[in-house]
Amino acid sequence: MNNIIEITDLYKSFGEVKAVHNLSFCVKKGELFAFLGVNGAGKSTTIGIICGQLAKDKGTVVIDGNDIDKNIDKIKTEIGVVFQNSVLDKALTVRDNLEFKASLYGIYGKEFEDRLKELSEMLDFSDILNRTVGKLSGGQRRRVDIARALFHKPKLLILDEPTTGLDPQTRKTLWNVISGLRKNENLTVFLTTHYMEEAAEADYVVILDSGKLIAEGTPLELKNKYTGDYITLYNTTEETVKNIGVEYEPIRDAFKIQIPNTEKATELIIKYPSVFKDYEITKGKMDDVFLSATGKKLEGRNEK
Repeated sequence: MNNIIEITDLYKSFGEVKAVHNLSFCVKKGELFAFLGVNGAGKSTTIGIICGQLAKDKGTVVIDGNDIDKNIDKIKTEIGVVFQNSVLDKALTVRDNLEFKASLYGIYGKEFEDRLKELSEMLDFSDILNRTVGKLSGGQRRRVDIARALFHKPKLLILDEPTTGLDPQTRKTLWNVISGLRKNENLTVFLTTHYMEEAAEADYVVILDSGKLIAEGTPLELKNKYTGDYITLYNTTEETVKNIGVEYEPIRDAFKIQIPNTEKATELIIKYPSVFKDYEITKGKMDDVFLSATGKKLEGRNEK
């Protein structure tokens, strides 16, 4: 079986609010899967159902061959979750938090110490093991959150906006670790994020709006469907750009032209060789895809 998640015709309502409506998708083993939507789109509800924290109204959810209605205890041993808000106990030390988590999976003694050493070195928090969580920075807490989710070596790691509010260096460290685990252990990563550069690196993307799946595909497929290409012209004048006869946007030190595809760019370059002396062609971005598909901008939560 190539799929680690198979969701079919999933429904969940809270009173009159249809949080998830007829949702179906699959996640392949070992892939980075991006699950996108504005707040209230149904992402957290879906994750809650996958983790067994919420009961679905109807539909089927199968995780690594196990039906959530029949084998939820088995499923929980194969999933690690990093929630938007840290679930660490601020009054306890880093070591105590992780020891408690490990005990839930029957990990004690030398096995615990070995795994603690491995993860603390991997995520660079060996020097804070005896510090209380309440005294950690946001980046330090997030590293420990991820270690907590990975302690029992899950097959599926769910990351719910894991890098929100983190500095670029910490974000880079976390993604390097996750990329290494995907490569070396075939870890599947189920990601929600409002950083579109992270979504652009995904193997597959699903976009939700009001509980419904409205777009899915690889980043390239979505870009080709929902956005065009862009040509940026440098070292030219506005009068010259006007002569091409297409709409353009002045930007700093350049002019930007939107075109439907690369074929159109080739036509313009051949027709106006004197204009296209200093230029670049780029694909639309995932921000453009999301806006085109939903009519909304994907923005992060307000961080305090």
